[in-house]
Amino acid sequence: MKSLPITEDLYNYILSVTSREPDVLRRLREETARDPMAIMQIAPDQGQFMALLVELIGANKVIEIGVFTGYSALWIALALPPGGELIACDVNVEWTNIGKRYWQDAGVAGKIDLRIAPALDTLDTLLAEGQQSTFDFVFIDADKMNYLHYYERALQLLRPGGLIAVDNVLWFGAVIDNSKQDKDTKAIRDFNKKLHHDERVTISLAPIGDGLMLARKR
Repeated sequence: MKSLPITEDLYNYILSVTSREPDVLRRLREETARDPMAIMQIAPDQGQFMALLVELIGANKVIEIGVFTGYSALWIALALPPGGELIACDVNVEWTNIGKRYWQDAGVAGKIDLRIAPALDTLDTLLAEGQQSTFDFVFIDADKMNYLHYYERALQLLRPGGLIAVDNVLWFGAVIDNSKQDKDTKAIRDFNKKLHHDERVTISLAPIGDGLMLARKR
């Protein structure tokens, strides 16, 4: 009735038999690990899982909301076909400049359109340009207070059958801790409740990393 608990040893075993992290991604991950905010980076197994999703749905146009140092963007860009496009939304030049070096090294910089601006502004611009229903995949991993706003715009931009992946929906277990009533935790709880009852999508919560919610647009 429940998933197998993942101990550190079992997690390391999973990586030992499945990880295909390219060297350029490993180097970016290790550089990011030295940053005080390294906890914001997704794990290698999650990156590989999302790359597989991108390949499975045949994604060509993708949006990432929240880039940090570009690790997840690099996984996605490597999975895109020639001519594929990733619009990467962030506000931090210092962190994204780290990613840009590795995107160049990996030969995928031409696939990534980095937009340094509030993500809601970028999404609204795409909608104003008439790009509704043209994107295949959206990854949301940014400020939690805006998750619902990002989600609603992502749904408009996504084609029928397209996929939204949302990170941190378990919020390090705080979602079930009633003593946690901070704004971010409450925002995640509200977001999860919203998706549970949203008939515009089919959903599944993958217990990978800090919880990855998948929502396929009907």
